[in-house]
Formats: sequence, structure tokens, C-alpha cells
Amino acid sequence: MGLLKLKLRNSLDEIDRLFENIQSFGEAHGLNRKQAFQLNLVIEELFTNIVSYAYRDHDEHWILVTISCGDGRLTVRIEDDGIPFNPAAARKPDLKGPVEKRKIGGLGIHLCKELMNNMQYRRENNRNILTLTKTLPADA
Repeated sequence: MGLLKLKLRNSLDEIDRLFENIQSFGEAHGLNRKQAFQLNLVIEELFTNIVSYAYRDHDEHWILVTISCGDGRLTVRIEDDGIPFNPAAARKPDLKGPVEKRKIGGLGIHLCKELMNNMQYRRENNRNILTLTKTLPADA
């Protein structure tokens, strides 16, 4: 069972550290390039959303990211103390019609849902806790 725990400031400056740690985790636990890319894409999207939209102040906050891999499953848990937001309940964006006429927003969360098998949200002790899981093929 592989485990990675990161405590990141609510700053986009943390993206490089996040990326490097995810890459190292993927290599150490046998994720192929596609799986590592998708894992990074999902976590980076959600982290960026938290940094960009979850805080109404300019104070330093901490975002906890935990990744575990074992028994044919990849699990990601992201925890923050931002305003309540449930991405699991976000509606599927309009993917039809001309791009210019579509409502802005929602594509990133939709992509995360498509790349992972399950997304669950709960609010506990004034914290958002998002858990995502993905079943890995037997060769991973």
C-alpha cells in the first residue's frame, strides 16, 4: 500500500511541488504514464479551484492532499477549510452547441468525474472533504 500526504498552502505557487510529488508517487507505485497524467490533472484541477474560489480572505490556509494506492484502487482525499462546496453535486456542463454560447465553468469538475470512478463529498468540522477513487487495471 502506497501513501502520500501533502500539506499545501493555498497558493498556486504550490503547483510545482504538487506535480513533483504526484510524479514521484506514480513512479514508485507503478502507475503508467496515462494514469499518472490523469491523477495529476484531477488533483491539479481541484487544488486550483480551491485556491481560486474557496477563500474569502487573503490569509494563509492549508490544503491537505492524501493519495493512496493499493488493492487495485487509487484513492485521493482533498481537505480544505474553505467555503462549503460540493463538486460531486455539480451539474454536467452543456457540451453541445457552439463553444461561444456555452455557460462558462464546470468543465474541470466534469473532467475529474470522468477520469475517476467515484467522487464523494462531505462537510465535517467546517472542512470540505472530497474523496475520489479510481479502479486500476490488474497490471498497475
